[in-house]
Amino acid sequence: MLKHTALHAEHLRLGARMVDFAGWDMPIQYASQLDEHHAVRTVAGMFDVAHMSAVDVLGSQARDFLRHLLANDVARLQSPGKALYSCMLNRDGGVIDDLIVYHLDESWFRLVVNAGTTDKDLAWLQAEAAGFEVEIRHRRDLGILAVQGPAARQRVQALLPPELAERASALTPFSAAWHGELFVGRTGYTGEDGYELILPHDELLPLWQALLAAGVTPCGLGARDTLRLEAGMNLYGQDMDETVSPLECGLAWTVSLADSRRAFVGREALEARQAALGRKAIGLVLEGRGVLRGHMPVRAAGQQVGELTSGGYAPTLKGSIALARVAADAEPPFEVEIRGQWHAVREVKPPFVRHGKVLVASVAPVPRS
Repeated sequence: MLKHTALHAEHLRLGARMVDFAGWDMPIQYASQLDEHHAVRTVAGMFDVAHMSAVDVLGSQARDFLRHLLANDVARLQSPGKALYSCMLNRDGGVIDDLIVYHLDESWFRLVVNAGTTDKDLAWLQAEAAGFEVEIRHRRDLGILAVQGPAARQRVQALLPPELAERASALTPFSAAWHGELFVGRTGYTGEDGYELILPHDELLPLWQALLAAGVTPCGLGARDTLRLEAGMNLYGQDMDETVSPLECGLAWTVSLADSRRAFVGREALEARQAALGRKAIGLVLEGRGVLRGHMPVRAAGQQVGELTSGGYAPTLKGSIALARVAADAEPPFEVEIRGQWHAVREVKPPFVRHGKVLVASVAPVPRS
């Protein structure tokens, strides 16, 4: 049986088309996926991501534990409210999950993990916590709303308690403020500014309806995917998994090797891979007509060198783009096979779009039915 978020009936009332996502019944779109995408790029859109999990790490050794657990180094988080993005690795250097970690105080850190990996994440956290004075607490009582777009912060602030609104207005990217159980992080997954709000499940619907009344557009998982692809952001299970290291999916910047004494899980394997890296991540733009999709083969000089990991129509660019993983020594020009035919693609450095601005040269328009 599929799980429902606290907003399930509201999605149905708004006419959402629902799909199974990681065991949850979630909206893929409302009236128009394209309109939802453009609303986020131009004004503000909101996403029910209450199926994602907040996990609190509590205890006197919380920081030491997370320095052991994560490839990025929480030693960088010296002020309450600061956050960073990291991968959690297995001992072979593969990605168990990518997550955000917030520093709330010296004995309290909060992780936000992906929906489809929650169960294995919790099992891994509990196993790795042995020997540390920490408690792993899955916050099943909390849900998450993401509000993204140029006007998102202003519209959220107008609905917050005055004290929290003032603090939220002063947040820099990758930082958070909270009042009681209402938690506001200036983070997101769209390439636009905005907030991710963590709050008790029974408070999600009133906030959602207040945002709706304030002109924030409800958006589904379809728009969330096109937005994150334009922003060059990885999707777990497509662009990375436990067989892929951060070095092979464009996330080397999330690995901190600065402290040679920090023996985090997967470090030895990463250092070995770094010495003989076999694959690399690249961005691609389709030069002609067609639509790029995940798993399509990529070739160079007549030889297959890899495949697309994510691909699709990019509404802001009005063309097709992709992320790909190819051999480390592969060089352009590249081609992608679409329906038995090889098509020229141009290598670019992601992101493709950030803060509403197109960062790559124009792409060939894709006809839309």
